[in-house]
Amino acid sequence: MKYKDYYETLGVKRDASESEIKSAYRKLARKYHPDVNKTKEAEEKFKDVNEAYEVLGDKQKRQRYDSLGAGWQGGADYTPPPGFENFNFNFNQGGAQSFNFGSGGFSDFFSSLFGDMMSGQRSSQGFGGFGGFEDYAQHSSNSSKKQRNSRENNENLDITKTLNITAQELFDKKTISVTFTEMDKCGFCNGGGYCSHCGGTGFVSTPKTVKVKLPKDITEGKKIRLKGEGKTDAYGNKGDLYFVVHLKDSEYDIDGANLTKEVEITPPEAVLGCNKDIKTLHGNINIKIPAGVSSGQSLRLKGLGLPTNEGFGTLNAKIKIVIPKNYNEEIRNLYKKIQELS
Repeated sequence: MKYKDYYETLGVKRDASESEIKSAYRKLARKYHPDVNKTKEAEEKFKDVNEAYEVLGDKQKRQRYDSLGAGWQGGADYTPPPGFENFNFNFNQGGAQSFNFGSGGFSDFFSSLFGDMMSGQRSSQGFGGFGGFEDYAQHSSNSSKKQRNSRENNENLDITKTLNITAQELFDKKTISVTFTEMDKCGFCNGGGYCSHCGGTGFVSTPKTVKVKLPKDITEGKKIRLKGEGKTDAYGNKGDLYFVVHLKDSEYDIDGANLTKEVEITPPEAVLGCNKDIKTLHGNINIKIPAGVSSGQSLRLKGLGLPTNEGFGTLNAKIKIVIPKNYNEEIRNLYKKIQELS
């Protein structure tokens, strides 16, 4: 068999640091990934790069590889060290030292050096999450089950979002449609960031729309749970979607079933009193504002708030006195006279 110079494959020196090796690997993995590079040669290059990182990215494997010495050159004839000549790598036949890498997996050179280390376990460094290259080595059914259970126990599949709800939505009591964007690991590279699908970030943003039925007793900070609407893992397990309610309205302050809304009036209207048309959730109404009302004072309008089991809450019309900006000189003089008389 032929000796493989893994340092040459990754383009790093033999004394390269772990970070230098990892950086070189990522660069080459992106370059030769089958999602990016469609050439036939890229597939072999991609396998070589992953095999090199499987060795150099693992301290134990790198130490064993380096023990062969630095005098070897890539492509030179190589004879396995004593004890490895008759090593059996056929996983399907069983045995303590039994491991089959498949037709597109590790090289014979790799197998001769690390078959004992890889027996019964899958490569953990460079192969996970690369689309069609995930199956270089297969667990036994028991190992796969353990891995699945571990992932199910450790990965949080729930999603929590803030849900802003308006007074109109509370009044209508209709099912509302909510659209949001969720960031999740790229399913093509399993979050590795080496594919064109995620642009090398390892994450993709996915828009999602759900229907939410608001409970009758909805309050600030309450959680609404949508079962099975969370994330989905590789095994089909689904998490839940939680909405944390935030009562937010540009027109009304919401306090349970009671609402507060500002009503703007001018100084003369505040002094003399007036009638005002205002918009409510129940439709437009006309209210009488008494003379001498002060800014900040509220007029209670019963039955014009949000629905309750007994009827409707109260709408508080909070007075706000505003000064118009288009006063002419005549009006100013009148105010001066008022000031002198008061």
